[in-house]
Amino acid sequence: MMVSQVYVRIRLLLASFLFLSVYGQTSGPYFMVTFPAVIKSGSDAKFCVSLLKPNETLHMNIYLVHDNQNRILLQETVEKEIHHCSHFEAPQVVGESVQEIKVELKGESFKMTKKSKVMFKSYNTLVFIQTDRPIYSPGQTVNFRIVTMDFNLIPLEQKYRTVSLQDNHQNRIGQWMNVSSTGLILQLSHELNAEAPQGYYKLTADAGNRLVTHQFKVEKYVLPKFEVTVKAPAQHSVDEEELELEVCGKYTYGQPVTGQAVVQVCRKFLQSYDEASMISPCLSETVEMGETGCAFVIVSVSSFMNTEVEHNFKNHIDATITLTEEGTDIAMVKSKTIDLSFQIGKVEILEPPTNFEQGKVIEGKIKVTTFSGTPIPNKKVYLSEGEWWSQKLLLNLTTDSNGLANFSVASPEHPTTVIILRASVYPEEKHRAYKTPFFSNAEARIHLLQPATPYSPVFSELSIESSEEPFKCGAEIPITINYYIVGETTGNYSIDLIYTVLSKGAIVHHGHEEVEVEASTDVRKGKISFKLSIVPELAPVVQVVVYSVLPSKNIIAANKNFDVEKCFGNKVSLQFSPSKAVPGEKNTLELSAHPGSLCGLSAVDQSVFILESGERLNTDKIFNLLPVTSVSNYPYMVEDHLECVHIRDVRDVRIDHVYNTLKGVGLKMATNLAIRHPNCLMYKGSLNYEPIKTVRKFFPETWIWQLVEVGDSGSAQLPVTVPDTITTWETEAFCVSSRGLGLAPPVQLTVFQPFFLELSLPYSIIRGEVFELKATVFNYLSKCIMVKVTPAPSSDYTLEPSSDGEFSSCLCANGKKTFKWTLIPTVLGVVNVTVSAEAEQSQTVCDNEIVSVPERGRIDTVTRSLTVQAEGTEKTKSQSWLLCPQGNSVSEELELTLPEDFIEGSARASVSVLGDILGRALKNLDGQLRMPYGCGEQNIALLAPNIYILQYLENTEQLTKAIRERATGFLKSGYQRQLNYKHFNGAYSTFGRGEGNTWLTAFVLRTFGKAQRYIFIDPEIINSAKQWLINNQRSDGCFIRQGSLFNNRMKGGVNDDVTITAYITASFLELGNTVQDPVVSKSLLCLKSSIGNLTNTYTTALLAYTFSLAGENETREHLLKELDNVAIAGDGRLHWSQSASDDSGSLSVEISSYVLLAVLTAGQLTTADLGYANRIVSWLVKQQNPYGGFSSTQDTVVALQALALYSTKVFSSDGSSTVTVKSEGGHSHNFVVNQNNNLLYQERSLQDVPGKYSIDVKGSTCVSVQTALFYNVPTPTETSTLCITATTEGNCTKSFGYTVSLNFTVIYNGALNSTNMVIVDIKLFSGFTADPAELKNQILVERVDSKDDHIILYIKELLRNIPINYKLHIKQVLPVKNLKPAVIKVYDYYQTSDQSETEYTSPCV
Repeated sequence: MMVSQVYVRIRLLLASFLFLSVYGQTSGPYFMVTFPAVIKSGSDAKFCVSLLKPNETLHMNIYLVHDNQNRILLQETVEKEIHHCSHFEAPQVVGESVQEIKVELKGESFKMTKKSKVMFKSYNTLVFIQTDRPIYSPGQTVNFRIVTMDFNLIPLEQKYRTVSLQDNHQNRIGQWMNVSSTGLILQLSHELNAEAPQGYYKLTADAGNRLVTHQFKVEKYVLPKFEVTVKAPAQHSVDEEELELEVCGKYTYGQPVTGQAVVQVCRKFLQSYDEASMISPCLSETVEMGETGCAFVIVSVSSFMNTEVEHNFKNHIDATITLTEEGTDIAMVKSKTIDLSFQIGKVEILEPPTNFEQGKVIEGKIKVTTFSGTPIPNKKVYLSEGEWWSQKLLLNLTTDSNGLANFSVASPEHPTTVIILRASVYPEEKHRAYKTPFFSNAEARIHLLQPATPYSPVFSELSIESSEEPFKCGAEIPITINYYIVGETTGNYSIDLIYTVLSKGAIVHHGHEEVEVEASTDVRKGKISFKLSIVPELAPVVQVVVYSVLPSKNIIAANKNFDVEKCFGNKVSLQFSPSKAVPGEKNTLELSAHPGSLCGLSAVDQSVFILESGERLNTDKIFNLLPVTSVSNYPYMVEDHLECVHIRDVRDVRIDHVYNTLKGVGLKMATNLAIRHPNCLMYKGSLNYEPIKTVRKFFPETWIWQLVEVGDSGSAQLPVTVPDTITTWETEAFCVSSRGLGLAPPVQLTVFQPFFLELSLPYSIIRGEVFELKATVFNYLSKCIMVKVTPAPSSDYTLEPSSDGEFSSCLCANGKKTFKWTLIPTVLGVVNVTVSAEAEQSQTVCDNEIVSVPERGRIDTVTRSLTVQAEGTEKTKSQSWLLCPQGNSVSEELELTLPEDFIEGSARASVSVLGDILGRALKNLDGQLRMPYGCGEQNIALLAPNIYILQYLENTEQLTKAIRERATGFLKSGYQRQLNYKHFNGAYSTFGRGEGNTWLTAFVLRTFGKAQRYIFIDPEIINSAKQWLINNQRSDGCFIRQGSLFNNRMKGGVNDDVTITAYITASFLELGNTVQDPVVSKSLLCLKSSIGNLTNTYTTALLAYTFSLAGENETREHLLKELDNVAIAGDGRLHWSQSASDDSGSLSVEISSYVLLAVLTAGQLTTADLGYANRIVSWLVKQQNPYGGFSSTQDTVVALQALALYSTKVFSSDGSSTVTVKSEGGHSHNFVVNQNNNLLYQERSLQDVPGKYSIDVKGSTCVSVQTALFYNVPTPTETSTLCITATTEGNCTKSFGYTVSLNFTVIYNGALNSTNMVIVDIKLFSGFTADPAELKNQILVERVDSKDDHIILYIKELLRNIPINYKLHIKQVLPVKNLKPAVIKVYDYYQTSDQSETEYTSPCV
């Protein structure tokens, strides 16, 4: 044994000798040059120099070496010890550049050169994107800002090549090109369409050299009223029986929630385990919430332990808390996961000595505690010595009442230099089975105190005292360094403690302190401290490293990281005045920042963040942008490779301690002292390269979103009106200026009504029905109030007090009271119901106390609207004329007639006048049809007319900014909605599933292609649709039809492929493709081959338009002649129909419009052409509905396209006309139309209904006149080819809240094999609601929507004579008396004259 130890010591001496010969001399002078391993390109860089024990005059040169070029960083002549730092400008590099720092030290007898690698690195600018909220509902507006900063958080002007928004299917739905941040902040917004698909959306900003993204969520949601929190330990030991959970509920305005919480705790099986035969153990307990809004639950952990199947359980338990609000039954769910630990206790050796001396005893204490830290008395504990595989028992001990056991053992004899002590509750070390409860063990390594030499282990050490709290900005913080010196010389001596402070990888502070060490044979220890001023530039972390050269020529070192408060150079603060508010009152938002700052403010309802916490703009988000906050390593490329000494290291030391200490803060040291062993003296291991850490009616969800300049004063006051939502508003405010970015600490404004009022009333009722209006008052004050409730007087309804008739009442803390009236409407239409509650002075004693009156918010007023409808079914009749006096006068007579069975009081009529035939459609840009538009074809048909109207207004120089903004808003929404119906291959289908539809894809292609002029459309979306169509072209040029025609009456002796080919070819030609295009030229050949045998008027008209676009005049003339032969003429008007028997409906409008387009698409229009076109236009105008559209989607699109083209051709900005509308009863209305108001929609009500009227037009310009008559009739019983029947059943034992089962059957018995798409429109009973999802999975149902008090059902098609049955449950939510029947209607979407209606009644009336 002794021989072996001597042999090891000889090898060690040899290794140390060789090691020192590699490094050089071991007597002075010593130099140390420290610098960051990675330096930011172009920055003001710093390196620090220490020179110790110079024994002659020395010349020091420090160079930066790159590509054999030396750049002088420092030249200095030195005669005494120095410690200082120097600056140099880091070279500008792209990416990374590894260079060298070279240190030369020369004297008469001393010469030394050292090189060390350094990396210069360029960093990207820092960019953040802020959205006003983390979650949006479809139809809401996404507000966002983008800011670019440099490495020091100084904002920069930035031009973004593109900013884009992608939906959850990666479709680009918004794009902004070459946008710049005016005033350092770019602020943009995007309105989501009402049917935006739910999922995660992504904003991307291209900042030139990088893409920055930000994600947000789109989801249909209802804002939560309150938040549930659960307090529980993150980890719980299986040995501790009781697990305590605290459940709390708090409203967004800060008050506690009253109600019940159901707490369910389960331990689940692993997914790989077959649970079929086993049920996860669960415990469930219901608790009442206390006055504070909290409740405690104690869970028995042993209930979840099962030794037989323990290995199949997950190592955690899941708690699910469902808190249900009292009175409303609104529930919120919160989940919490608690990890289970099999550690049941731990053993510690308390403060063991660092060193031992031979011949003396080693003393210490052992502590035994439970998992949660409770001391365990009377516990046996064993003290052993040695490695765990060869330990020897020294002592058996027992803990005292404090869980402590003292020990004393003899120190080991020579030549042992280290003793390993182990403490355990187990007498011997053995393998621990998985999922077995255990105590952790303790270990202490104690070294022999011995004299230090350059080649002996170093036990001296430095340490830096920790700080539990982050350093506060603006403070002066003492940094304390402890030194502990063992085994150096016995005489007095001094050492230099050299310290360096780094932030974000750069040196920010450097200093040294000389310490006198007194003679002692024992340990010498002491402490020094230096002051560090905390400025914003040091955030978020400072790293301190200290090192010293000992008399034994060994270096000792220590480092420590300190968190710094995340603060900014631009100090921003925000506060509301007053800090609490009541709804609707005036408030002031006070803002202060560095003078000249531009600030982005935001205030969002706290409920949004309860729903989705999201990534808010806070100090963490800003500081996380920094590429370097602290450094724990450096890249392999800057490692300095040492020459190799082939000796295996067996020393008992911390390997490369100094080198690793410096590396741990990213510092390198060029020195002639030994700070690192050559690689071959190290135990081989893998290199872990860690990268550098890097009256209440205003209820918005976003209240404030605006940019504010603070000006030279550095402050701004923003007057605001508090919204009516009773909640807490969360603010974010950041400011940018030349001083940098600043972020205000978040402030909250709690909006709280001391008491408030809620009204309960249905969406609509039918005349003759009455309901109970309920007004509920809640008192959230801590004192009683006397509340008086008063409904506002109205001539639209009467209110009869309910039985008690009392409308003043005592209301004590947290109480509520409901007041009731019977409401009887006296008019039809929309009725506003207004009720006020007031806290009034009173001498009444409530609950043994005098009532109080709140200072603010004494009155709460709520207004809700109610629609009162007439009985039966509404009918519409419109009559239209295009009247052109041409300098003279022109007259028309009309009669407004009502059927005998019309419902009294339901009739109303109006006349409207416009100087432009497109004006009516322009007024109704959001829908020229009063029909549902829930499928892909209907949506694009809603969007397309806006483009034709925009083109017309642009071509005639009538397009105003307001009209453009309104129209493009609808286009953007329609574009996004249309993407819901897109397939991955570029095609579109009616409901976005099944096979692609050729008609619809071509329709979308031509519409998107034209919309590009007005809004952003992703070019890839257009290209993919076009490519899909091209892939469906046959070799003969015809296109293969896929999917059904929209309107099956288009068929009739025609090859569908010819019709679809004509439609696609027209689409390609409209988009600018020429006849030379191979796809177009092939398709024209296909079309020409079919011209000889055409018997289908629709196809002939479509072909005439297609060949007009192609400029093939001979074919065009032939087709127009054919069409002229079958034209239907009369009263100076002209139109076409598909067959002699079918002279009405949407197809006639569509055919006539295609003929009009063909006539107008000619090289040179003659007077005869315009006269012919005028006759078609006169007929088309008479078919218009009151909203500017026609009877269905396709006819509206093609007709408005044709009318827009006609209007462009005949437009004249001159002239004026006067229109006089006079009734036989003497009522008269005058309208003037001229070039200043020709787009103005002028409308007047007509009093005499029924009645006869005359229309006289005088002047020189054409006018469009339309009368519209609306009235109700009893629901018709006659049926068309479509028929619907309905029955109801229900349990009527409940007086309120009962459910009715509605069963209805639809059947088609027409001449065709099937219908087009069919719509079933179900009006619900007044005060009832239904879940549309119930119908979604029923037969042939493609889609279900709910709108107000209607359920809309889309049926793909009905086959002839096959009845289809449906069932829907409707539930009463508000009591309505005298309940009237409700109407259910079915109609063919594209042939609206095919319709049927029926009524259904409640079985409980």
